[in-house]
Amino acid sequence: FTPGQRAWLNGFFAGLLGAGGAPVAAADILPAAPAEELPWHDPALTLDERMLRAEGRPLARRLMAAMAQLDCGQCGYLCQTYAEALAEGREASLSRCVPGGRDTARKLKALLAEAPAAPAPAAAKPATPSPPKRATVPARLLSRDVLNKPGSAKEVRHVALALEGELAYEAGDSLGVMVENCPDLVTAIAGRIGGGEASVPCADGVSHPFADALRAHLDIARPSDDAIALFRDRALHAEDRAKLETLLDGSAGEDLAEIDLLDLCAMFPTDRIHAAELAERLLPLQPRLYSIASSPKAHPGEVHLTVSAVRWTRRGRARKGVGSTFLADRAPIGAPIQVYAQTSHGFHLAPDDAPIVMIGPGTGVAPFRAFLAERAARGARGRSWLFFGDQRRATDYLYEDEIEAFRARGTLTRLDLAFSRDQLRKVYVQDRMRENAAELWSWLNDGALVYVCGDAKRMARDVHRALIDIAAEQGRMPLHEAEQWLAALGREGRYRRDVY
Repeated sequence: FTPGQRAWLNGFFAGLLGAGGAPVAAADILPAAPAEELPWHDPALTLDERMLRAEGRPLARRLMAAMAQLDCGQCGYLCQTYAEALAEGREASLSRCVPGGRDTARKLKALLAEAPAAPAPAAAKPATPSPPKRATVPARLLSRDVLNKPGSAKEVRHVALALEGELAYEAGDSLGVMVENCPDLVTAIAGRIGGGEASVPCADGVSHPFADALRAHLDIARPSDDAIALFRDRALHAEDRAKLETLLDGSAGEDLAEIDLLDLCAMFPTDRIHAAELAERLLPLQPRLYSIASSPKAHPGEVHLTVSAVRWTRRGRARKGVGSTFLADRAPIGAPIQVYAQTSHGFHLAPDDAPIVMIGPGTGVAPFRAFLAERAARGARGRSWLFFGDQRRATDYLYEDEIEAFRARGTLTRLDLAFSRDQLRKVYVQDRMRENAAELWSWLNDGALVYVCGDAKRMARDVHRALIDIAAEQGRMPLHEAEQWLAALGREGRYRRDVY
């Protein structure tokens, strides 16, 4: 029977055999509507690629395409629900997408400016509430050991926190950490603006001294367009106003790349900006999210993170990642830190008997340490295969002892390593996947789930392409069919990504 015939027959027999009972609702007999395709909902795509895939769609879908597509939850929504709230006028802030940054905010602004005015929501339709305030619990910093060995070009820390409050999480979830800005940076900014002790309102609904607000409540690493516009309007020279205008319209050159609030103060000095008006125009300091590297069964009362300390130099000044160096340097051992669990959207561990393939170079290994620890604690028998890589085996094999122990006891069935700098030709995890294409295809045909964690723009793209090529080669299918196969794997929940 066709779906229409089945629906009619179901309704007919339900009415015939259910005499004297309650009438059967159409929703109970009609086939469910197919899930909407969202082809731009891929964090490995560039903003331009996402917008092209959403072309011609309703405003809410084009707004969604402008998001970072991570569903990370830092904004308090998912990408789709944030976009729908903006389109329906239930949300006014265009700057909630932290990973999307200024590019996303500008694209949202442009899309909303081009769109016709949205009608007011019908009174009968209940408004979706604003994102709830996050309920945090205190955690105590236990340790932050460097995982790399001497001679490494990297600094990756294993951060262990003891939970002081009730925090439920599963392997595959992320941890939100309430971080603080570098005090040296705060002192330098307050010295240029003045008014360090002046009371300014903050997003927590409380007024704080300006210096305290800069330290713990305001985003000074990523000045908002409103803050940049304030400097433009109060600039002392026409040349400065013109440069600041290029920052606002997105045409600024490399000389203004990665500009922070201290750069604004130093490069465009003015004595006509006051602490309170600047604070009003800065974005709130957002929590930082990290993939959890521990299992609640194997590490009760604790939560672990794998954090790469971000440091670089620009314009002759040493720069620091806000969250990574807060955990690596500034938070004292034993200090309380406010945290919350961010539930994973589709990245949780498969059933114990299901085969899993884990692809996580660098700090992307974090959730897979949690997966293996969880499976070991459960005594799970499902096969598992880990692809891990970094620069050099001698210095950058993160969690080497633990991973080798998991393999020795059988929790980890197979391990393939790719250390890119250990030979003349750089080798990456996607190369190891191609080398083992036949066996990987066999695992996939046996129902294996594929998990990918790490960099969205390079690694995740390359892994995605490798999976398509493997399907085309091993499955003897054209590329377009291999692409459809991988898309179907995602819809089935067997291709899961936690990328950033």
